[in-house]
Amino acid sequence: MLRRKPDILSGVSTQAINPNNLLYLRIKKIVMKKTFTSILIFIIVCLSSYGQEQQLIVPYTLADRDRAIITKKKISALDSRIEVKFESQQRQLDDIKVLFYWGFGILITLLVFMLGYMIWDRRTALQPALEKAADADTKSTNLIRSLR
Repeated sequence: MLRRKPDILSGVSTQAINPNNLLYLRIKKIVMKKTFTSILIFIIVCLSSYGQEQQLIVPYTLADRDRAIITKKKISALDSRIEVKFESQQRQLDDIKVLFYWGFGILITLLVFMLGYMIWDRRTALQPALEKAADADTKSTNLIRSLR
């Protein structure tokens, strides 16, 4: 004899096989899944908000105030030291500026003096040559008159 495979629906009554009941079971399954996911999401949100409530807010203590006062004192001391450094650097820059003014003034004075000396030297060097040229001119005019 051949054995028949047991049918999946063999234990189910004929009323359960009704297509209307199958649709009902499918809808019920979908609703249960959505309900389960909604409940799971709600639990996760509640736990996360509960964790945030457990955080303690630490108040501003006297030790914090003392540290802030010490920090302000250190910053003001550092600020005064930096101010002194900037003033000394400013004085040094002013000294360098004065030195440059003097240096450029001396250079310009030397250039003007050298130009004046060159002009004077040219005049004194040309004076004897001009005198000789004038003397030669007078002698040539005298020679031409005497030859006529």
